[in-house]
Amino acid sequence: MGVKGPIVCEDANVTDLDQAMARARGGDQDAFRELTDPYRRELQLHIYRIVGSAQDAEDLLQETLLAAWRGLAQFQGRASVRAWLYRIATNRSLDALRASRRRREEQRMTQLPEPTRWNEPVWLEPYADVLLEGIRDDAPGPEARYESKEAIALAFIVGLQHLPPQQRAVLVLRDVLGFRAAEAAETLETSEASVNSMLRRARAAFEARLPTIGRERAPLPNSKLEREIVGRFAETVENGDIDGMVALRSTAYL
Repeated sequence: MGVKGPIVCEDANVTDLDQAMARARGGDQDAFRELTDPYRRELQLHIYRIVGSAQDAEDLLQETLLAAWRGLAQFQGRASVRAWLYRIATNRSLDALRASRRRREEQRMTQLPEPTRWNEPVWLEPYADVLLEGIRDDAPGPEARYESKEAIALAFIVGLQHLPPQQRAVLVLRDVLGFRAAEAAETLETSEASVNSMLRRARAAFEARLPTIGRERAPLPNSKLEREIVGRFAETVENGDIDGMVALRSTAYL
């Protein structure tokens, strides 16, 4: 599955997708790559955001694709191929986090960890910039609150690691990827009410940690946030709004 095949866009002709799916279900690996290759990089990035390890993200991506290959017969087409793959990737990531937690608990039963590292995610790995090539910069849904590149900064990933696994997944699905509550609920096999409740708790816990992990970072060059700030500053200059200009200048962004 490491060989790249033709690219198929999410808005491709439905008949072409159906034909590719039929061929894949018949054992055609090239057809399977046609279905999944457009989403490989964004799936790997999604997994990284949840597990915090670039190497684990690569391994879990392969597990996700293998699970998708084996589960083609269960794909009923009610959701898009992309949403189906995200569901598999999310649940594989959560399973990996649960397994890691069990291993840590077993280790604690046999030996005490270093006192200063109980809550310190020292193992976090930065995400390689080359893996971001080809991934669009803007999240697809109206709920998304973070730029794509900002959402792979180590400070962001560190903040996520302090959340329980499901809250972590909900925050990524809703605030980074822009999934609707119903889509996130289906992905996590829970209710919309549960998703909304977890999201509120996750946002509160995450925001509470931001001051210690770099809340006041300047916006990324050419990011949406930077364009908005520059636009607001230009308006204050044009309108002669001295108070507004001073307020903007007094922020950590300018």
